[in-house]
Amino acid sequence: MTKHSLKETSPSTFQSVIGNDGIEITQLEDIPRDITLRQGVRKSGLRSPFHSHDWGQLLYASNGVMQVMAEERIWVIPPQRAVWIPPQVIHAIKVIHTVTMRNVYVAPHALHDLPSHCQVMVITPLLRELIATAVTFPALYDQTGAQGRLAHVLLDCLTAAPLSPLHLPVPSEGPIKTIADYLKDNPADETTLDQWAEHLGTTSRTLARNFKKQTDMTFGQWRQQARLLEALGRLANKQPIAHIAQDLGYSSQSAFSAMFKKALGATPGAYFTDASGS
Repeated sequence: MTKHSLKETSPSTFQSVIGNDGIEITQLEDIPRDITLRQGVRKSGLRSPFHSHDWGQLLYASNGVMQVMAEERIWVIPPQRAVWIPPQVIHAIKVIHTVTMRNVYVAPHALHDLPSHCQVMVITPLLRELIATAVTFPALYDQTGAQGRLAHVLLDCLTAAPLSPLHLPVPSEGPIKTIADYLKDNPADETTLDQWAEHLGTTSRTLARNFKKQTDMTFGQWRQQARLLEALGRLANKQPIAHIAQDLGYSSQSAFSAMFKKALGATPGAYFTDASGS
């Protein structure tokens, strides 16, 4: 587990600062403010090691798609969504499609009503513009002036941000972990729970009970969610919707689009356009 050093990532955006007492501040967690923001570009395929922060983190990309692993869940974050990561939560990141990061770090004393568990949040147009403005502030922004007031508004908007169902619980043990690991790599597979039970030497009732116990989803719900998150990554890479539908085991593009719209409120073709606010 590592702290996030200001010198750790990109020299152009993660730099030490000099405090009012003249002492160099090299750790993000030592900045004497309610929030601090950092931005930078991360290329496709980049993976971060598992680590944690003493501050809360809004892991946000204004464009691109990333995958976050935390709390025995996989979170897929498309544009204008972000994952909230509370302090001390160990997490790792995989960039699916090159992202422009605009991360917001929140000091422990300023967390207030922010969630105590990881959550995917919708970045509203107002919150998007607040972050775009605040990311230009110096680390030691004026707390009593306009910058400090904007920081407070940003925190209020973050607390009120809508949530989005973009996570996949990861089974941790037993035969259902074997099934989940296989389906993550083969999302179009149509093997039934009865067939899995025969293959794994157990019963479908036992598998169904353990799926619900470990993931709070039925087997069918879990498989659909795995397909949905896989589809997001493929859409971000601009794969044709018809190919995605076929690769994920749907009988037609319309069936896939109906599932997608029911889950996320927009068709696959409109989702990224709607998310960007254009």
